[in-house]
Amino acid sequence: MPKTYDQAYFDKWYRSAGHAVRSPAELTRKVAMVLGQAEFYLGRPVRNVLDIGCGEAPWRAVLRRLRPGIEYRGLEASEYAVMRYGRSRNIGYARFGQLAELRFDTRFDLIVCTDVLHYLKPAEIRAGLTGIGEMAEGLAFLEVYTREDDPGGDREGFFNRSASWYRSQFDEVGLIPVGSQCYASPRLARSVASLERL
Repeated sequence: MPKTYDQAYFDKWYRSAGHAVRSPAELTRKVAMVLGQAEFYLGRPVRNVLDIGCGEAPWRAVLRRLRPGIEYRGLEASEYAVMRYGRSRNIGYARFGQLAELRFDTRFDLIVCTDVLHYLKPAEIRAGLTGIGEMAEGLAFLEVYTREDDPGGDREGFFNRSASWYRSQFDEVGLIPVGSQCYASPRLARSVASLERL
């Protein structure tokens, strides 16, 4: 039976004291780190963000606090999240694999995809990554956990893949690893020094 990403799911994994694995302070540090990394390679402030598998869009509030005026667009496959927050938080409905065809009128300075890929099948990952490779102007933050990790949290439907498998998929679409699960877009290849690449 497929998982249901309803309000009960988000309450449990994002708000429950007994299950939530990330604190608001940790999220703020993570967003600040990713923004700093993206802006270093872009050479300017991040102007727009695409957040894939955004859930209830917790990144949005932090991004807007740290960079007032930033343009945020979320994509989410949870009908609950889109129905409840779609209009107020600019979240549209899309599955990860649909990024193979889905395009917008701009590329994105920062693309975020956290805690999503390790629940997806290989064909959907490959399809969606083609879109990320094409739509990323600056940096992609692809937070993925592998069989070598112990991230805690929701393990239902978790695929125990190796880190090397994910690296090969990211490399296929030209994403350049620059540390802390951040990947420079193919457009920034000339801006990434040899020893900055992992």
